[in-house]
Formats: sequence, C-alpha cells, structure tokens
Amino acid sequence: MATREIYETSFDEDVQTNSSTNPCPECDGRVTTNAVETTCEDCGLVIAEQRIDHGPEWRTHDQHERKRTGAPLTAARHDRGLSTEIGRGKDANGNTLSGQKHQQLFRMRREQRRGRFQSKAERNLAHGLGEVRRIASALDLSESVRDQACQLFRSAQNENLLRGRSIEAIAAASVYGACRCNGLSRLLGEISKLARVVESRVTNAYKTLNEELGLPAKPVAPSMFVPRLASDLECPDEIRQRARTLAEQAEERGLTTGVHPAGFAAACLYKAGQEQGKWVTQRDVAESGNVTPTTIRTHHETLGELAV
Repeated sequence: MATREIYETSFDEDVQTNSSTNPCPECDGRVTTNAVETTCEDCGLVIAEQRIDHGPEWRTHDQHERKRTGAPLTAARHDRGLSTEIGRGKDANGNTLSGQKHQQLFRMRREQRRGRFQSKAERNLAHGLGEVRRIASALDLSESVRDQACQLFRSAQNENLLRGRSIEAIAAASVYGACRCNGLSRLLGEISKLARVVESRVTNAYKTLNEELGLPAKPVAPSMFVPRLASDLECPDEIRQRARTLAEQAEERGLTTGVHPAGFAAACLYKAGQEQGKWVTQRDVAESGNVTPTTIRTHHETLGELAV
C-alpha cells in the first residue's frame, strides 16, 4: 500500500462527510459538509461553519476547575438536590447587601420555604431523609451507605410502610438495614439511641422492612464485632487476635448459631484476656457488647469446649 493511501484521510476521521446537492456559489464546484464546516472541494471556499465548540473548555492544568454543571443528583435529598439555595448577607461577588436587599431576600426565603413541599408525603420524606443523614453522620458512615439508607427509606414510603409507624423509627431501621446489607458491625442499640426512639420500635420497623422489601441482609458473625469491641476496651493486639481466633473457631463448629454476635464477641475478648493474664471484667465487656454479664458467663462456658 502506498504512503499516500495511508495518510489520505483527514484529522477528523470520526466525522462523517456528506455531499450537498447545492453547488458552490463561486465556482459551481462540489460542496461537502461535516460537523465543523461546509466547504467547496474545488476552490476551498468556506460556505458555513459550526461555531459551537463541542469539546471541553478547560485546559490541562485546571485539574480542580473541570466542571460544567452543578452538584450531581443525590438520594439524600427529597428533591434529589435540585432545590435552590438563597444566600445571606452577601451577593455573588462578595459585596455586602443593603438593608433593603436583606429584607427582599428574607421574603424570598420565606416564600421558598412555604412552597418547598408539594404534599404531606414530600414533607415526611424530607424529614425522614434528614434523620437518616443525621444518624449516618453520627455513625461516621460512608456516603454510599448513607445513600443506600436514604433509598431504603424512599422504598419504604413508596410501599406505604410509614403508615402507623414513627418516621424516626423507619429512618433508624433504614440505616441499620443498610449497615446489615453492607456487612458493617453496628449494634441496633446504638442506632436507637441516636434515633431518639426506643429500641423496640426500631426493631419492629427493621423487621417490617426486612419482610416487606426483602433486604439482602448478610448474616452477622461474632468475629466481625471483635475489632470494634477491642478498640472500645483498648485491648492489646495479642488479646484481639486471640479473641478473633476463638470467634472463628466457634463459627466453624457451629457454636454461634442463634446467639447475640456482639455478646459472643465480648465473651471471646474476656476469655482471651484471661489467657493473657489481662483481667478484663465481665461488666466492662458486657457494656461494650450491650449485653448482661450473665450472657458473658454463658458464652464463656461455651468457649471452654474449644480446644486451646
């Protein structure tokens, strides 16, 4: 193949060129049109051109300025983040506003607040998503888990599961369900404390979500709670590693079926502390696992069946 045939195409290889039936107004030559301009092949006259640049407007060194739109859509807001925010005090250029402008913006914010919700259901959705964001922030959950909890609350409202139930309880159950689906070691009791409702209402709400929505909740193993409880009790690494080994051995033998996972993990830490000579009290490990000392003693007897 000749070199001329290889480099015969132009730089706009991805742009399809169409021939026009109208001749050139100068020489009556053949006119071709692509996505950029309309030219004559004979005399080279540019008849028309596309002045819209479809490429990016940024340069290579503008790493932090490569934005053409606003914030992306989010499930954490009832309006997906498309609402308008009216500022306070200063304008877009940073100049201080006058008293008249302050009063005008105050009236605009008041009317916007009144017309923000179109129905009672949308108002309940905004309140519930606000509770989900608050609980997720207090638990230091990631944005992905928070968005999953918000979407779970939306699904609960769409399935009419909020009727006769507390919005705070459904919000807390949504956060707990998102944690269970992602395999995170979070206790239902600590989520209930942040939700400002009793634990029984959150438990009933989670059971409703799990049954009606069919959550893909992963089973919680005691070994998942060992690192967290060890961190709360400030246990040494050797105790933490030994407790995790005990928990994994108990799981392999089926001794953890039907038990409280956090309570069994606390019992593993207690037994590992006894083996290492670090006397961690039953009351301390019971409080960290949100169980009673009696539960720790019962699980401690079960761990005695394992071969040391």
